[in-house]
Amino acid sequence: MRNEVGRRHPLNEDDGSAALEFIVAGVLLLVPLVYLVLALGAIQEQTLGAEAAARHTARVIAQAPDADTASQRGDAVLVSVTREYGMDADAVQVGIACRPARAQCPDAGATVIVTVRTRVSLPFMPPLFGLDQIAAIPIEAESAQKVSRLWGSG
Repeated sequence: MRNEVGRRHPLNEDDGSAALEFIVAGVLLLVPLVYLVLALGAIQEQTLGAEAAARHTARVIAQAPDADTASQRGDAVLVSVTREYGMDADAVQVGIACRPARAQCPDAGATVIVTVRTRVSLPFMPPLFGLDQIAAIPIEAESAQKVSRLWGSG
């Protein structure tokens, strides 16, 4: 559309740099996407670690011949899994319970339930003003294993 003098109206001009627009839009969309992939990868790694810790700890406790051996093997498995999955050992909390509830846990014929809790700090969150703790995602995994009726008898 031309005005009366023969010049084009400035709002109707399509001249521009498509390559520059593509690069700017690409970077603006790519940076959040890369951060999302990094954050989901960290969360997935810690989730798999908590799940493995709960499952393997419940299994070694249920298969141990006595309570002392179960405690030693359970601790060894937790140390191994936290190291393998890069989990912060100080942030990992483990709870062990038995169903039905008895005076001694684990006990013959009971079901051992192991719960593992931890927190995942999001990537590149600074410890400034506690942002790393505020932006942490809680993770919890639980596993149950049946103990043999003959457990601890020899």
